[in-house]
This record gives sequence, structure tokens and C-alpha cells, in this order.
Amino acid sequence: MSASGAEGTATTRATVTDEPWTVLRLILWSADYLRGKGIDSGRLDAEHLLAHVLEMGRLQLYLDFERPLTLAELDTFRPLLRRRAGREPLQYILGHQPFRELDLAVEPGVLIPRPETELLVGEILSWAASEELEASVILDLGTGSGAIALSLAHEGRDTRVVAVDVSEAALEVARRNRDSTGLTGKVELRRGSLFEPLGEHERFDVITSNPPYVAEVDEAGLEPEVRDWEPREALFGGVDGLDVLRRIVTGARDHLRARGLLALEVGAGQAVDVADLLRDAGGYEDVRVVRDYSGRQRFVFARAG
Repeated sequence: MSASGAEGTATTRATVTDEPWTVLRLILWSADYLRGKGIDSGRLDAEHLLAHVLEMGRLQLYLDFERPLTLAELDTFRPLLRRRAGREPLQYILGHQPFRELDLAVEPGVLIPRPETELLVGEILSWAASEELEASVILDLGTGSGAIALSLAHEGRDTRVVAVDVSEAALEVARRNRDSTGLTGKVELRRGSLFEPLGEHERFDVITSNPPYVAEVDEAGLEPEVRDWEPREALFGGVDGLDVLRRIVTGARDHLRARGLLALEVGAGQAVDVADLLRDAGGYEDVRVVRDYSGRQRFVFARAG
């Protein structure tokens, strides 16, 4: 499959008949092609795309390396490869992303859940267990695909979650994920900006958020998959990246129960500043910072005083 083959030309169709494209040959060629487009994970992405086309698990490909692909399968694979070469995120092409115990639908218009955020959910679940709460009510601000809210409702003990997002497109994806995971009765979706959809006297055991925290000045340094594809409103938090986090720190005090937990994901280099915001705001105590898988200070937690 020459470079023109990735474009689906008639020349490619003729070439396919001359030398059959086996699973292994297609993976190796596609991996080189994607690496040439600046994608370091070329082979892994090619395997995911081909497994998707063949409707099998990625590891099953290793048992079928010598299997020839049909023209119909090649015709299905080719535009997917072309989309990935254009730096469209793999998750949008496949239409889903695993997150902890769930497999969630994702599409343009929602932030793609990251593995790091799974740690945020784990910390909240551990805290709830340590508090021996019989039932907990949690607020998830900027829910996006619903990854945090749905995981907490799925794994938590008698947990109910109110999930808020300003984007109707994001809420539609979260709604589909909620319904497909059977959590309709445990997760309530509301549209609005941060605390706007809440009643004045609503209180929560936990308020959590993975908010927009990328500084606008850092936009040029983002990978094309992020900068050109994921929703800006879910990425950027003002000039220094802290605009939304400041609003959360200020507003959360009015909606946390006594000794309730505020759990935030923050950007690289922001944890100390956010911890200082919490201490300066008053009404919070036991402020602590937790690192992610790579050792970065990624999460900030505090209790309501």
C-alpha cells in the first residue's frame, strides 16, 4: 500500500491483487506511514484500527498475522488510517475509550478521558470508604463524557451523582453513556456553568472536577490531536489556566457539607498555586497534593472546614 494507497486510489487496488495484504504486512506498512506523519504510536494505533475493522480484539491479530485481507476490509480500513494520519485522535475514530471499569462513547465535542483521571476517581472512592459513608452525594463539574460521574456511581457504595456541563453536545454523550451503563437512576445530568444549575441550599459530600486548565499561552505547544480536535471550552482556562479553578474554589464552599471533600485535577505546575488558592480562600483545611502515574503533582484535595 503505497502513499497513494492510503488515499485509496485505483493504483492501490491493482497493487493489492498483485501481492496480498496480510494482517502483518498491513500493520507494518501502516505503522511506518503513521510514524512518517509524526505519530510515535504508529504500530499500536494501526493495530487498534485494524482490530476495529475486523471486529476482533487487538491481541487476536497476533494469531492471524498471515490472514489475507479482503478488498472490502481494505476499503474500510483505508479511510480510518487516513483520518489518523491527519492527527484525528484514535478515540474519536474508534468512537469509544475505556475508563476504569467502563467503556465510554466519545466523539468530537467531548474531552477524551485520560488514564490520569482514573486516579482522581480512585482517591475519591478511597476517601468515601475511609469516611464509612452509608450513602454519598457527589457533584461532578464539567462532566464531559461522564467518565468521572459514571465511574463514581458504578463503583461507589450507594452513591448518587449530579453531573453538570455547559455543553449540550457533551451532555448528550454523557446521557448515552449513562443509559448504556445502566446508571440512569444514579446519575442526574444538568446543563449549566459550574454551580449555576444548583439550588441555593444543595449540599454535597464531594465536589470534583477535571476542569479546563490549559493556559492559553501554552496552546502552540499542544499536540495536534489535542489542539485541533478536542473542544476548546474543555481545555483552556484563561491566560494562566486557573480561571475556572478559581471559580470552583470560591463556589464550592457554599455547596460542600461540613468536612466534605473538594477533589480537583489540575495542570502541570499548577498544584502549588491551587493549593495556595484553597488556603487563602478560607473555609478549607487538610489541603494536600497527590501525584499522577508519571510523578507529576496532578490532583489537589481539601476538606470543607
